[in-house]
Amino acid sequence: MDLGCRDGCSRCVRRIHIPGDVQKIGLTAANPEPESTSYWLYGSAKAETKRCAIWTRNSAANASDNASLDLPAVLFDLDGTLIDSVYHHVITWSVALESAGVVFAKWKIHRRVGMSGKSFVRELLREMPTKPRVNIEHLEQQHDTRFFRVIPRLQPLPGANELLAHLSRHKIRIAIATTGNRKHTEAILKRLKIPAGMPILTGDDVEKAKPSPDIFVAAAESLNANISDCIVVGDSVWDLLAAGRKSALGVGVLSGGYGEEDLERAGAFRVYSDPSDLLMHIEQLGLPGE
Repeated sequence: MDLGCRDGCSRCVRRIHIPGDVQKIGLTAANPEPESTSYWLYGSAKAETKRCAIWTRNSAANASDNASLDLPAVLFDLDGTLIDSVYHHVITWSVALESAGVVFAKWKIHRRVGMSGKSFVRELLREMPTKPRVNIEHLEQQHDTRFFRVIPRLQPLPGANELLAHLSRHKIRIAIATTGNRKHTEAILKRLKIPAGMPILTGDDVEKAKPSPDIFVAAAESLNANISDCIVVGDSVWDLLAAGRKSALGVGVLSGGYGEEDLERAGAFRVYSDPSDLLMHIEQLGLPGE
């Protein structure tokens, strides 16, 4: 089977194996994988990823499943939505900024997690009466190095694995769209049980990070879905702002630290405590329950 896209770009996606005793989702007797599960991660060529849709191992089956196509696709943010990592980002960004003489209360950093690093650092610097000369790319590298060290300690948010398994079992099209870079994302995904064939898009795959809607639009395209027919699940106002700009249905979770009022003001149709709470009330989103 050709693992490239339908336009012949074999570099658009590559297969990632997660070894170990993980939950097998979406596998059949004709396609067993007893020792690993897999998902699809966008390749590094941005020009190719823009013009090509991901063609996953499961997409042929999904395309022929009329029931799944009648239901909205679901696009997930990662940090703070599926994995408990937001406050780790706050601490590692705070340390990186302080090393350059940029000192802010951590709540101000927290309010900007989910934006691109460059965007929120520039915004913070504008608040300083005297702007220090800083190398933003160097600050990003410092944050990335420190954050990568804590990834092995990260835990899935309550119900994250169960929610993904439920949607996959009911043949709902799902994808992850994160502003995190590819290296971090690959490491974080090892902390989760990712359904086989699930597309993963990272900040490396688009020109503009959230609150630009580009990452969600690309994720919708990877599922052969119109973004306006998708549900976007995220923990930050930046996720919901991005969803609203393209008329996707925004759904918030409190597990990243934003309040319910903040998320609703940013456009959330519903707000749940965490993935477990969302799964408990999933029929409210027009999706099948157990």
